[in-house]
Amino acid sequence: MNYAEIKYCDIANGVGVRTTLFVSGCRLHCPGCFNDVAWDFSSGKPFTREVEDAIMDSLRAPYVAGLSVLGGEPMEPENQQGLVGFLERVREAFPRDGQSGAAGTAGGKTIWMYSGHTWEQLAPGGAWNLGEVTDRILDTLDVLVDGPFMQERHDITLRFRGSSNQRLIDVPATLGSTGGIVTWQDDPVFSTHSM
Repeated sequence: MNYAEIKYCDIANGVGVRTTLFVSGCRLHCPGCFNDVAWDFSSGKPFTREVEDAIMDSLRAPYVAGLSVLGGEPMEPENQQGLVGFLERVREAFPRDGQSGAAGTAGGKTIWMYSGHTWEQLAPGGAWNLGEVTDRILDTLDVLVDGPFMQERHDITLRFRGSSNQRLIDVPATLGSTGGIVTWQDDPVFSTHSM
């Protein structure tokens, strides 16, 4: 797997200051995509263990709230294979709030992922669910921003997404729910667009 870019102080792709990994490769080719340079699977550089280590080091900073993964398309089959072990490594080292991490590491880091595929496509039994690999990735995530970017539904007032069809899904709550998708709840001051 290749990656197109890493941003070490990103505030646009999830809550707080984040380390953001943009993987290479996407077959969706959404018209108006902000990152079409990452559509090519061979663009960028190889995602090596040294690159993983640099991201892990960045996540140790107390001001970093977590990791965001975008593309390209992280849920392309090739990218799922390249990401699954790394995301499990991040989740083990930086568990969710209230859980203890490996070697006594403090938790509280979140993992967000952006995918042009919908939850229904990625969830168990969905057309883009590759079985164990996809399920393992979903188990690491806190928030999945799902659905393709749609230029005709582009809305600059939306936080953490580009078009109104995209949803911010609370992955642990959704996986534990018998009632369907549970959306992530933003601070009310942001969701009302008023101050």
